Amino acid sequence: MELKITTLAERPELAGALGEMPDTWPAFVLEDLVGWANFPRIATEFPEFVLVATDSGGAVVARGYSVPFALGAPGRGRLPEGGWDQVLLWAFSDLRHGRTPDTVSAIEITVATGRLGQGISGRMVAAMRDNARRLGFRELVAPVRPSAKHAEPTVPMEEYARRVRDEDGLPYDPWLRVHVRAGGVIEGVAPVSMTVSGPLDRWREWTGLPFDTEGPVEVAGALVPVHCSPAHGYAVYVEPNVWVRHRTD
Repeated sequence: MELKITTLAERPELAGALGEMPDTWPAFVLEDLVGWANFPRIATEFPEFVLVATDSGGAVVARGYSVPFALGAPGRGRLPEGGWDQVLLWAFSDLRHGRTPDTVSAIEITVATGRLGQGISGRMVAAMRDNARRLGFRELVAPVRPSAKHAEPTVPMEEYARRVRDEDGLPYDPWLRVHVRAGGVIEGVAPVSMTVSGPLDRWREWTGLPFDTEGPVEVAGALVPVHCSPAHGYAVYVEPNVWVRHRTD
């Protein structure tokens, strides 16, 4: 399909359409407090790192958010176990303190509902890598949320991330497979990439489940079980992601 991919800096008039694009994110994922506080800032403070894809009719069919950060700053040097949350915090801390970034991290690549299965996700990964190179960076990293992991929430992410297909040796997971086909290399697991906590009534609202039993609760769309504690009135979800590295040169 015909696809036009540009940065939000080039087409600021599409900022509203990016947020209104229909997607399939589970409601509880949007309640991560680090993301709640920082994700909306990306479009305004890093518009040159935000990609927007439109079809021949001008409709927004995909979006891609990324941020620059200083991986080589003191106390860092390796991709964080805190994954998505940590890289967001690093990016805005670096911006505030005037640190020079040396790496770009993907934050989100989402294809609109109804446009899945058309090869758009792979084109967005390539475009994000190319954009990082255009901006002078040698590496794009991504805390990947494997797209089929929710079907096996009790399988450890380390085991799942290393699973490959017999026929070609590519990752079993479709989203990891897209990244590897685009030249990405799986680096390892970020075990605490995102955390969502809340009182039980909020979890019932987000999921439609009773949340009345002590212990793990399997939730639609969750990559691992949610820990429920009725005795203390809360539940906590700690999501692991998979770090993937892409060279841009």
